[in-house]
Amino acid sequence: MEEWHDALSSGFASVLNNTQKRSNEMIKLKKNELLELKNFFILWSTQSISQLGSSITTFALALWLYEKTGSSLSTAALTICSYAPYVLMSIFAGALTDRLDKRKTMLGCDMFAAMCTVTVLVLFRTNRLMVWHLYVLNVISGFMNTLQQPASEVAMTLIIPDEYYQKTSGLCSGSRALISILNPLIATALYALAGLNGVIAVDLGSFGVAFLALLFFIRIPENKSDKGESVLHLAKEGLVFLKRNPMILTLILFMSGVNLVASAFDATLPGYVLPNPKGGSSVLGIVTSCAGFAMMLGSLIVLVLPKPKDRVRVIYLTMLFSLGTENFLLAFSREPVLWCIGQVIGWILVPVMSANLDVILRTSIPVELQGRVYACRNTLQFFTIPIGLFLGGFMVDNICEPFMGKYGGISILKTLFGSGKGSGAALMMFVLGAAGCVICIVTGRKLKKYQYIT
Repeated sequence: MEEWHDALSSGFASVLNNTQKRSNEMIKLKKNELLELKNFFILWSTQSISQLGSSITTFALALWLYEKTGSSLSTAALTICSYAPYVLMSIFAGALTDRLDKRKTMLGCDMFAAMCTVTVLVLFRTNRLMVWHLYVLNVISGFMNTLQQPASEVAMTLIIPDEYYQKTSGLCSGSRALISILNPLIATALYALAGLNGVIAVDLGSFGVAFLALLFFIRIPENKSDKGESVLHLAKEGLVFLKRNPMILTLILFMSGVNLVASAFDATLPGYVLPNPKGGSSVLGIVTSCAGFAMMLGSLIVLVLPKPKDRVRVIYLTMLFSLGTENFLLAFSREPVLWCIGQVIGWILVPVMSANLDVILRTSIPVELQGRVYACRNTLQFFTIPIGLFLGGFMVDNICEPFMGKYGGISILKTLFGSGKGSGAALMMFVLGAAGCVICIVTGRKLKKYQYIT
């Protein structure tokens, strides 16, 4: 008995020692990870705070503009004014970014954006703020964003070790999702309690946090740049790189198609929910926020998922699932609960797609070329967003709603899409679902010949 007791005691002590060793090793690994990602955590957290502040101001200005004009088109024009220079000038701005110090570029763009916000505050306080002021300032901010965005992308590549690309991409997706959830809530509350003055004060405070952190606490290593080459030559190099790498070009063009469908959906959703007897503005807010919650969940999934065998396959299959379920579910349903479920299904895999695309781009594009290539990506991938916003609104107002008004009494159409105002938007959802599936299937067949094995 004593021998058995000694053996059991010895075995139990051995298990405890091994467990303690593994625990110490895990703690050591976590500490090393925190040290390796220190710069990323500071930059990511402070820039996310600044982005939240900027988003709050953008939302509040849209509320102020709608109060002044009563026009949805006028508020949509704010977004178009921001996107137009971003799309048109990204190729050249990205090439310029590759020649500039990334940290100084980000600091300068942040400062310029803050000056635009201060200008809005001064004009508002002196009762001189006019609608065209906002359009002009949004155009200027859009130009600044063409420099800041590729500089920020390259800075992230320079401060993140390769093995953490997927995890950090999940964190970035999570922060964007959280901003999309908090932005309308904070903006409406602040605007109601403190007006535009209070909103802008919070925005400037968030800018100060990000600016000081980048100025004093973050060091971004410089990469080799082509300082002797002209901006036009560098911009051409970005396009040439994409031409010589058909997998990346195909993925970017695929995402431009996805963005076209997604932005048209965004323009269609209010026309679908607001007129519905079970809808309204509060329901629209809840349905919209479900996308943010879904992206939060998706970001957590990214953090725990193992590396996939084929990242290219993951990208187009996740988008096929998203576009092929959400649009059809909303088109054929009449219950807000199902609308929320549709939003969750449609957005939960977006961070998974985004993380895999991010890893492919960061590891496939040489860091000294990333600024100009990312800028070309921005132009090719995002130019469809303003087109989709316009197309979605135009199709609903001028084609789908009149069509359902004339033929909505046909039994099959009434069964599928309902009747009355909003049935045309339901029909548009169906069209977008079909278009999204076609884009994913056709592009997926083309992408099958490419693999990105990890």
